[in-house]
Amino acid sequence: MHVGIIGVGLMGHGIARNVLSRGGFSLSFLDHPGNQPVDEIVDLGAKACATPAEIAAVSDVVILCVTGSPQVEAIVGGENGLATALKPGAVVVDCSTALPDSTVRMGDVVRAAGGDYIDAPMTRTAKHAHEGKLNLLVGGDAATIEKVRPVLASFTENVDHVGPLGHGHRLKLLHNYVSVGFMTLLAEASAQAADAGVDPQIFVDVLAGGGGASVALDRLAPYITANDREGLPFFVENARKDIDYYCAMSDAAGARKTVADGVSTALSAAVDAGKGQAYVPELVDIFRKTDS
Repeated sequence: MHVGIIGVGLMGHGIARNVLSRGGFSLSFLDHPGNQPVDEIVDLGAKACATPAEIAAVSDVVILCVTGSPQVEAIVGGENGLATALKPGAVVVDCSTALPDSTVRMGDVVRAAGGDYIDAPMTRTAKHAHEGKLNLLVGGDAATIEKVRPVLASFTENVDHVGPLGHGHRLKLLHNYVSVGFMTLLAEASAQAADAGVDPQIFVDVLAGGGGASVALDRLAPYITANDREGLPFFVENARKDIDYYCAMSDAAGARKTVADGVSTALSAAVDAGKGQAYVPELVDIFRKTDS
């Protein structure tokens, strides 16, 4: 199978290098200014394409790893989009974080063009992407998933089939709401502790020895204690986007989202203050009071 990838960012770069080096597949990628440096994957044999249609024309599997639903919709159904040149039987694997209703619509577009569509959003971090140890939450037809499993296996540790198309993204939004929500809460508590002069290591140790022990603490602790933000290279503006997608999904379902609205407000304030390109651990400082 020939693989195409659109979105060679922090996560997509790791996917691309493992599709090539671990999977042994040939690879085409969309040449885009938002890509990470592509020298490594070009050296491994990857070929640049100018449009999604060019990628569709040569690929049996197309991986999407972009910001959200507007980008996915433009790539799939826009001018020179995937649907204009898709190979018969090709499978689009959407690893983005997107709105479930949009995902179902894009599946209809791709099937009308003669292909198939699965949503396969990722959990874990860019470090895991680089190591080929991502986890995927996959929605779609079981036979389609099996068809592309060799490609998925090249950059993952676990691939879980979680239901029909759209359920991958639904569960990713639920996951990210809990994960980002925990980290936002922790960052706010850490900011108060710092403002009060609490020793940061003691603060972390107290939480770790009690009810605050969590993956969120593990990821933020290096920043709390040593200003090391690399434990979670995830932009605040992307965290805010994911929470707002969760809120939109909740609105569509008529579900309660009182706490989610609070998380969105906290993250939106950081973005509005010009901190959208900060990493999530840096919320610890962003949330500190400014009148001291």
